[in-house]
Amino acid sequence: MKKIFKICAAVIVSIGTFSSCTKLDVPVESQYVQSNFPVTDADYTALLGSIYSNLSSSFAVPYWRMQDMSTDEAILPARDGNFDDGGQYRQLHYHTWTFDHPNVISVWQWGFGGINTCNRVISVVNASKATAAKKASTIAEIRAMRALYLYFMMDLYGNVPIITDFPVTVQPATQPRAKVYAFIESELKAVLPLLPAKTSNAATNVTQYGRATKGMVFATLAKMYLNAGVYINTNHYQDAVTMCDSVQANTNYFLDAKYRDIFLPNNGPQINETIFAIPYDQQIPGNQFTRFGFFYYLVNAYGFNVGLSIAMSTTPEFYNRFNLPGDDRTKTWLAGPQFYPDGNGGFTNQPVYYPAPNDKVQINLIPTLTLTGLKPMDVGNDVLTSQSEGVRSIKYYPDPTTTQATRLNGNDVPVFRLADIYLMKAEALLRGATPTMINGEQQTALSLVNKVRLRSHAPAATSIALDDILDERARELSWEAWRRNDLIRFGQFEKDYPLPVVGGKADDLQMNKDVTRRLYPVPSTELKTNPNLVQNPGY
Repeated sequence: MKKIFKICAAVIVSIGTFSSCTKLDVPVESQYVQSNFPVTDADYTALLGSIYSNLSSSFAVPYWRMQDMSTDEAILPARDGNFDDGGQYRQLHYHTWTFDHPNVISVWQWGFGGINTCNRVISVVNASKATAAKKASTIAEIRAMRALYLYFMMDLYGNVPIITDFPVTVQPATQPRAKVYAFIESELKAVLPLLPAKTSNAATNVTQYGRATKGMVFATLAKMYLNAGVYINTNHYQDAVTMCDSVQANTNYFLDAKYRDIFLPNNGPQINETIFAIPYDQQIPGNQFTRFGFFYYLVNAYGFNVGLSIAMSTTPEFYNRFNLPGDDRTKTWLAGPQFYPDGNGGFTNQPVYYPAPNDKVQINLIPTLTLTGLKPMDVGNDVLTSQSEGVRSIKYYPDPTTTQATRLNGNDVPVFRLADIYLMKAEALLRGATPTMINGEQQTALSLVNKVRLRSHAPAATSIALDDILDERARELSWEAWRRNDLIRFGQFEKDYPLPVVGGKADDLQMNKDVTRRLYPVPSTELKTNPNLVQNPGY
């Protein structure tokens, strides 16, 4: 699929160049002409490539930041003024963002830019000479992706426009969240029969990887139904169970033996539990987890040498959940004295030292984050102390092929995977849904949680409650862009976790606990250009 992305980009660029240079009568809203595009299956794959390349461009950085850095799961404190970047990270942490926050603006443009691309591509397919069957299957895939984009926008911004036309001739108006929810639901149900299902054929799965499938639709609907109480004030827990069972009914999805394999730089269609992932490599920009979330002074120990940030980590409060004996998921974090990795997810006995002049001192990552009190959300910048504060992540394991020019990761980023399906079903059961049997197994919340724990060598739970589900989701799905969604559903998005300040002083900055912060504002840029948009309450 990564090769397909590169081919798509090359074909789209070449066709766009040809059209703009020699076909000057082509309407400006289209870069394609019927005489040369699309005809073959490869043409259609290339045509859809723009939808997926847009998705990868911002999912793993600005979108991810809005979903995870607004929670206890990730934090990017300043280091003596460095990495403050206009205060955008502390605004996410303290829920003090405004309608001109850079992520608020860029993610809106990314999401609705993706929707516009879907609508444009639908218009091209409709105008093509393809068979009715080819048009139907291609448009079904596009509509599924358009629904996924709109789901992301609905989850973040709540009340958003529903746009299906291309070109857009009338400024779209804000629609109530319930209407957006109903539209997404109806679109996904309508296209479901025309989408492919994962098979046992490896070659087929390669061509489907990173693209819309029945499994992706089931997983999206499961998310919507589990969160329906938040989205439309009506619970749909039994429907969430039905969608989770629909994923499980396809036995080609099953948990991989090793948790770390899911996130390695060479992950891809061979990962059995992946339902939908976003492919990345050195030519597909967008994944910079190592650049921001690793610890620069460890690069040589991990087999590469490029300049990285030393800023992003998790919070001590979040890291404390990784407390189960033998749990492989704890190894995705770096805390305490550091040793060379053994290549199998563990560590050798060989210490890693700081660079000169501290090359006799073993690197020690301090889990606590202590603010200096001198600058906003700033921990200082001393190499041996403040730079080393914060638990760092190697969940998306450092990619040794990264270069100084790009500092990109080649790790594909999962959006939906089977472990999440298990935990969503477990939660829905605890919230009142009726237990079901799937593939000959009577599943309970406890049995589903223990499936996830068993794979990671964590001890089996003997009982399970809703708060346990939230903690298990934290351990299993950390840094996968679902933490904000989870905390809002559990009513804990406003929970404060203040950072200590040198000298025991109180933090000058306080979290905004207004529940209106469960939605992001409509960006200032959009309000200025479209009078039909309505700002969310509280902004």
